[in-house]
Amino acid sequence: MGGQAAPSWRRAPGKRSPPLGGGGGLQLPAGPAARLRPPVVSAAGAEENGGGARRRMESDFLEEFPETDEPVWILGKQHHLKADKSKLLLDISARLWFTYRRKFSPIGGTGPSSDAGWGCMLRCGQMMLAQALICRHLGRDWQWEKHRRQPEEYQKILQCFLDRKDCCYSIHQMAQMGVGEGKSIGEWFGPNTVAQVLKKLALFDEWNSLAVYVSMDNTVVIEDIKKMCRSPPQSSGAAYGSTHSHRSAFGRNKNTAGFCSGWKPLLLIIPLRLGINHINPIYIDAFKECFKMPQSLGALGGKPNNAYYFIGFLGNELIYLDPHTTQIFVDSEENGMVDDQSFHCQQAPHRMKIMNLDPSVALGFFCKEEKDFDNWCSLAQKEILKQQSLRMFELVQKHPPHWPPFIPPTKPEVTTTGAEAKCFSVPYLNVACFTLLPKWSLNPRISSKTGDTINPRQTYYTRGNYNFFWLWC
Repeated sequence: MGGQAAPSWRRAPGKRSPPLGGGGGLQLPAGPAARLRPPVVSAAGAEENGGGARRRMESDFLEEFPETDEPVWILGKQHHLKADKSKLLLDISARLWFTYRRKFSPIGGTGPSSDAGWGCMLRCGQMMLAQALICRHLGRDWQWEKHRRQPEEYQKILQCFLDRKDCCYSIHQMAQMGVGEGKSIGEWFGPNTVAQVLKKLALFDEWNSLAVYVSMDNTVVIEDIKKMCRSPPQSSGAAYGSTHSHRSAFGRNKNTAGFCSGWKPLLLIIPLRLGINHINPIYIDAFKECFKMPQSLGALGGKPNNAYYFIGFLGNELIYLDPHTTQIFVDSEENGMVDDQSFHCQQAPHRMKIMNLDPSVALGFFCKEEKDFDNWCSLAQKEILKQQSLRMFELVQKHPPHWPPFIPPTKPEVTTTGAEAKCFSVPYLNVACFTLLPKWSLNPRISSKTGDTINPRQTYYTRGNYNFFWLWC
């Protein structure tokens, strides 16, 4: 977002997150639900996940929900602690939980094999997107239960986020696409950078077929969103996917999921700065209202040295899923299924005082149909934008005349000839490693001449205002 100040939690590459402090968590009730917790691994990787790993006692770092009549809001749903505490915990555990991982294949072939210490904001972006995909394919009311057979769509969603270079929203894809946003692999991302990366990667994801809109300058333009979501579906790109296994989300039939007639499901991300060094109290009520909206996907944000995925609130405390746990890499099994026990937070979530929130955040919303977006616009005008001054963001009908024309993003087409064309039939071509690099952001060592090869595994192409980069894997 233009002119956005750097988040205060951004750190130099290579530094690890400090150990999590005590408190801030919530206690599971006694009974079966309390026994669902997977092994927990510290940020330093002191405990092994799986096998003979020892489980922490819940009392070590969790605390009880306060006794209160105030409702708890989780991603557009209201819960009452005294009446349905167990339903609240089940609703939270159904959210996909992505954390630091280790022992995956090195990013880019020679890069890091763990994202511990630098990948927490990327993991939060994965969680927000995963919630959008769950709403898109399974519905907001879908619930996850341990050892229960889940729909095929659930397994497909999970496979999109495995830590493999051929999964469309893996840590590999996000880190490499971040290079086009000026971020080195292993460097911290802010909420806006993650949003831009997801926007680009979604262009290659035909199975989910999302339209990702990232607002600019705190302004959401209704005309632009409807133009983008009403665009006809892309018809190309399925051919190369046939060579991939089930692991690659790029190779799925774009018609398997289908999408609502005349409307492409919308993932709306609104990066915001709600203060200078601290959140301005004037925004708190509007910020909390966002979690009440049925389209809510929560928020990306955090506090110094930590990024979190915020999913709701209780009073003046935000409820969040914490990615700062290092677990071992999990791959799909021979039958194509994924052991999903470590992808759900089977403990009550953490919470923090809303005034401790870093002012740099990104709100997320999902609108499956056009009527959902129309409803979101009405709610935003009524509940969030009712204040005449210091609004969190602006919602306008028409494209601002002083802005550049809005062109709905499409998947770039790159054509080659001769020997290079033969490479596209090789099943090991990782199409997801393709990224867009604005000409002005290219490293001086990289040639901008069409088809120049810097080394045997990298090729750059120039088309219009972008340089296209293929990594041969």
